[in-house]
Amino acid sequence: MGTFTIGALDALVRRPGNEMFGYALSWRGRSLLREVLPPGVTSGWAVPAGPLLRLWAHSNLVPAEWILDVDGGVDVVHGTNFVVPPARHAARVVTVHDLTCLRFPELCTPTSRRYPDLIRRAARTGAWVHTPSAYVAAEACELLGLDPDRVRAVHHGAGHPAAEPGDPEAGGGRHLAAALTGCERYVLGLGTVEPRKDFPLLVRAFDRLAADRPDLGLVIAGGDGWGTEALNRAIVAATHGDRIGRAGYVEGATRSGLLADAAVFAFPSVYEGFGLPPLEAMAAGVPVVATAAGAVPEVCGDAAVIVPVGDVDALVVAMAGVLDDPTAATALVTAGRRHVQDFSWERCAAGLETLYEDAVGA
Repeated sequence: MGTFTIGALDALVRRPGNEMFGYALSWRGRSLLREVLPPGVTSGWAVPAGPLLRLWAHSNLVPAEWILDVDGGVDVVHGTNFVVPPARHAARVVTVHDLTCLRFPELCTPTSRRYPDLIRRAARTGAWVHTPSAYVAAEACELLGLDPDRVRAVHHGAGHPAAEPGDPEAGGGRHLAAALTGCERYVLGLGTVEPRKDFPLLVRAFDRLAADRPDLGLVIAGGDGWGTEALNRAIVAATHGDRIGRAGYVEGATRSGLLADAAVFAFPSVYEGFGLPPLEAMAAGVPVVATAAGAVPEVCGDAAVIVPVGDVDALVVAMAGVLDDPTAATALVTAGRRHVQDFSWERCAAGLETLYEDAVGA
């Protein structure tokens, strides 16, 4: 969500005629707002999310104009993370990244489970809805009862890596993998460690692959979430757990290096509203194996090997096919590099700008 917000803001502020302001529904993160906003984006206020979410669930108090404090007002206020403030005069757009809160409420926090009511109320009071995929757009209309004419799917962009495989400037993906797993050849999993990402499934699949491939490791990169305990249990139970390493949260050159040097990128998710990491892997020239989780088939197209959600046997076969067949791996890399060109932040910004114009016009 942060990647989307920053990527879209950066591309929007570069388009002629746009003046962009950033605000934050986060009191703990208030000191970071100016630091993270792209150049050219003016900083608004950071406000506490908890009390305002409770207030906005049933009232229009504390409108966006108060939060932004912009002379002359704004044309559109965009809530980029499921929640959009009420507004006195501005058109409103809210991004619904996925509907995990309805599809898999057991995988969500109490705060996330409040999103459906907030989205429905925003729509009733005139907000338009942006989704990152046609899959989520259809879900939103079906599960939230939204007007399809006011729901717009605009794909996210996908950043391109800063380095090619083996480039020491990238942070040395192979060197980091060797330090973590004892192997320079590795499968990479990337994402916050939460149940929806199903990293324990990836551990079980890797454990079976590792039996016949003593040179292969598994690196899981991503910050701790509330799926950490289950992942740790899976690693301890694995026969080849000594070849599984956790890199924690990674960014910049370290992230680029891990992506660029991976033998295969695995995305074993249970459900996704978009699926940015597979596109990042494609941009890095890495073959992708992913589950048919939500919007993943839409986003990956024919540039990845897609297997059923939760099917460890299919995941093992798919990864083995890529690891053991250089021709198949090269074909996937070529398809991925071609496919990811369709996902640019400039194209995302153009789609959002059209959405904003329609919302203002209505």
